[in-house]
Amino acid sequence: MHNTMTTRTIGDRRVGAIGLGAMPMSVAGHMPDEEQSIRTIHAALDAGITLIDTADAYTPSHEDVGHNERLVARALSLWGGNTAAVLVATKGGHTRTPGGWDVDGSPAYLRAACDRSLKALGVDSIGLYQHHRPDPKVPYEETIGALKELHDAGKIQFAGISNADPGQIRLAHDILGERLVSVQNEYSPRFRSSEPEIDVCAELGLAFLPWSPLGGIGRTGELRERNSAFIEIADAHGVTPQQVCLAWELARSPVVIPIPGASRPETIVDSAAAASLELSAEELARLG
Repeated sequence: MHNTMTTRTIGDRRVGAIGLGAMPMSVAGHMPDEEQSIRTIHAALDAGITLIDTADAYTPSHEDVGHNERLVARALSLWGGNTAAVLVATKGGHTRTPGGWDVDGSPAYLRAACDRSLKALGVDSIGLYQHHRPDPKVPYEETIGALKELHDAGKIQFAGISNADPGQIRLAHDILGERLVSVQNEYSPRFRSSEPEIDVCAELGLAFLPWSPLGGIGRTGELRERNSAFIEIADAHGVTPQQVCLAWELARSPVVIPIPGASRPETIVDSAAAASLELSAEELARLG
């Protein structure tokens, strides 16, 4: 139960055990200025993070779809390191409307969304393209079939799904086969109901990418307020409770790759250090 791996696998790609969730850089009311966001992405890359998670729907409003994707693309274009080693994961199917959020899992919509994401990211093929959220109006197999078409057309290199239950994961795996490499669901100390999905991913050899692994925007402080064991273990190691949280998730299964959100360089640098934090079996038992 020790976390000794600093890298993990998505498909045939090795990535850092911690990824960067770029969403907070494009959320109205929380987003920093663009230059700070770019510094944050560069700090993540400099710290060894090689997975960046974004989505076309990560935008301050419905009028600026693709905002976060364009931000990630600009940051990569300005970074002096090896961008070929960076896997950018984006998502389509969760839509923005004047009133908030909606879903569209129709194959026609996903094809159009993928084309927009290709343009926003400035690439010919997306490293990892994930269906963002199931649409109850569209049979799931039709949505997943669209991902298969996008892969076979060369527009995406790997396919993933998000917010999926065990049955949907198995159905997607049946349709996509080796094209499917990841599942992205919410998972954190405060939200543990994705345990069955982690087990299915481990069985099928899929990466599990917990979103909001620290509890979500504005909730990271809850690790201090509600989980004394995280604080005590952090103090014993001389690290932050956030590092302990991420190390706890990494110890859950070798397929887990947390993607904490960040909007400040120091935050993601601290999170990246969790990849080398080892927790004992006794400590993990205390954390539950």
